[in-house]
Order: sequence, then C-alpha cells, then structure tokens
Amino acid sequence: MLIVDDHPVFRGGLRGLLELEDSIRVVGEAQDGQQALDLTRALRPQVVLMDINLPLVNGMQATRELTAERGDLAVIILTAYHDDEQMLQAMRSGASGYFPKEVAPSELLQAIRTVSHGKYAIDDDVFVKPQVASWLINEFESMQASAASELEDTFRALSAREMEILKLITRGLSNKEIAKELGISRQTVKNHMTSILRKLAVNDRTQAAVYALRRGWIRLQDTE
Repeated sequence: MLIVDDHPVFRGGLRGLLELEDSIRVVGEAQDGQQALDLTRALRPQVVLMDINLPLVNGMQATRELTAERGDLAVIILTAYHDDEQMLQAMRSGASGYFPKEVAPSELLQAIRTVSHGKYAIDDDVFVKPQVASWLINEFESMQASAASELEDTFRALSAREMEILKLITRGLSNKEIAKELGISRQTVKNHMTSILRKLAVNDRTQAAVYALRRGWIRLQDTE
C-alpha cells in the first residue's frame, strides 16, 4: 500500500489507520505526483491511495500513467472536492475506487480489500441514489471488456507538457511568456494549446483554466 497526499497530517492519519490492519502493509508515502510515480515504480505496491490535488503532477495524470504501465495496480482516488464529472474522469483515468476524504475508516478498509481483488469500489454517498453506484461499476466493467478504446479518445488525459502549459495559463501567462518560461517556440505552445482545447472540449484558454481548477488538477496556490 502506498499513500499519496501533500498534507503530512492526513498521510499520517491514514498510515496509522492502515497499520492497525494485519492484512495491510504500508510500503511508503508520497507528497506529490512525481514522487507517487517514482515510488510506485520502485516499490510496486498493490494498492495506491491517491489524492487528486497534488503538486508537480496531478493525481489523475499519475493514475493514468501508472495504471497504463501496470494492469494489476489498483488506485483509489481520495478527494476533498467532488462532482460527478470528476468521478467519471477518475474512473476513466484507470482508478479502481473513488471516495471523499471524509469516508468512514471501515468503508475505506473494505474498499481496499475490494480493489485488491480486481473489483471496483465507489462511495454510495456521492450519488443521489445508491443504486447508481452499482450501475456505474457495471458500466466500467463492460467498458473495459468492449468499449475502452472508443472512449479513450474523448477522455484522454493531458500529457505532462500540456499540464505544464495549462498551469502557466492559469497564472495568466501569454503564449509568448509561456514559450520563454519553458524554452520552446511560440508555435509549439500554440500546437499544445490546440491539443489542450480539443481534449478538454472547451473553446478558449480561460475555459481550459477554469476546467482544470474546478476539477482540482491545478491548485489555486500554484497559480499565484
């Protein structure tokens, strides 16, 4: 088990809870998305508890990269901010579970056991009707079997470079300033911008920035 969160108190609380369980072994903690990538590759945990709102690399991108590399890895997304679209994005990024951070300890422990057996676990409280959770799980199990490739084009995560550019956009930098900051040409920035707008299905850079901020891909303090 690997715990990924940028708040040490929250990480410590989770670790204390998990280490009370004889069947769970915590192999490490990561405080940002890049460290999550590095430690997961080095330590090869079976389950990762992943925050979305992380420095350097956001939890969605880290989840997509890691689950693409390892089909046996289960990632449970823990989020302080929920909306249904974010949940769908998390599952399409390869997550096996999705819960708010205030989830009951007993429910989280059960979710860990569930995803470690290759199944999905979603908190019923994020839905108006609990039966929707079962429907969504069935949808994703079916998608994995028959339609994953069809949905991939629409919900493909941004690349690391595109996330970097998106973060600079939220800081209000122009294409010229972004090019100077990253040491690339203005045309390259424009090409990345076109790709970002297409992947997010938005019309302009402002909408792209709002989209990323609302879903916790970029932290507000990173825009200052």
